[in-house]
Amino acid sequence: MTGLVTSVRSLANRWLDHRLGSADQTVRLGYRRIFILPSRGGLLFVAMVVAIWLGAVNYMNNMAYLLAFLLTGLGTVAMIHTVRNLLGLKLRAERPEPVFAGDTLYFPIELSCPTGRPRFGLVCRLGRGEAAAVDVPAAGSRRVSLPVSETQRGVQAIPLMRLYSEFPGGLFRAWSWPRLHQHGLVYPSPESGPVPPPAGGSGDGEGVSAGTGEEDFSGLRRYQTGDSLRQLDWRNWARGMELQTKMFGNDDRGQLWLDWHQLAGLDAEGRLSRLCRWVLDCDRAAIPYGLRIPGATLEPALGPAHRRGCLEALARHPGAGH
Repeated sequence: MTGLVTSVRSLANRWLDHRLGSADQTVRLGYRRIFILPSRGGLLFVAMVVAIWLGAVNYMNNMAYLLAFLLTGLGTVAMIHTVRNLLGLKLRAERPEPVFAGDTLYFPIELSCPTGRPRFGLVCRLGRGEAAAVDVPAAGSRRVSLPVSETQRGVQAIPLMRLYSEFPGGLFRAWSWPRLHQHGLVYPSPESGPVPPPAGGSGDGEGVSAGTGEEDFSGLRRYQTGDSLRQLDWRNWARGMELQTKMFGNDDRGQLWLDWHQLAGLDAEGRLSRLCRWVLDCDRAAIPYGLRIPGATLEPALGPAHRRGCLEALARHPGAGH
């Protein structure tokens, strides 16, 4: 029995592969990619037409015949236009903005209509995520961001998409499973709460901090209780920004290495989470930092590009998150 179920499932998968085609970044919906069945309202409509037709046969009522044929024609036209509402649509998957593990990842999907016929009542969904409705104007396009809430660290492939419509009339539902090829990046979730500073840095357990001598200015960090009022950045605070403390020190002390081997007491995901927190704290405090993890080394630097490169290296690190 198990072998029969496996064989049937294999045949169904091969049939779907033949109908839906291979995955690509851009997909156009042809007849082979579209499926259609009556909706719940459509089934009631069919039952009503059958009942009218049976009554016409039983009582030989020409007006009942006419009504039954008229409703049948109306249903046929609705079925054709429901398919045409999807036919010819182009879908293009764009790369999403990276997020941290546990956050919602949004895949941007562009739906375009190359013909002069607008499309209405299109509903899109990725996997088990929330559905989004969109209308596409004639010879135009619309962009919709579809959420994926169950994210884990690493490379997140776009889930199987379902696109359907019941326009016009709601008597039929036409749908397709466009096989889009795209992926997003999920950074490790930064460790929360007080964390010890990296070796060679200083701090009191609230993240990364630096010396507060009276030498060269080396950056800013979040305000901590007990900081000297003379070292607070009042100018940025007056602009509505978070209260921060100016840090002073020589260039050698202001440069840190965030090293995988400093965290021998944590498992792989715990190390990545701690390193992610250090990267964010160093970037916020404007302390030049480098990153050493197995398979990747990034020299000390600062800036959005360096921060993004470090977080990407942490996200792509092989381990339990993949």
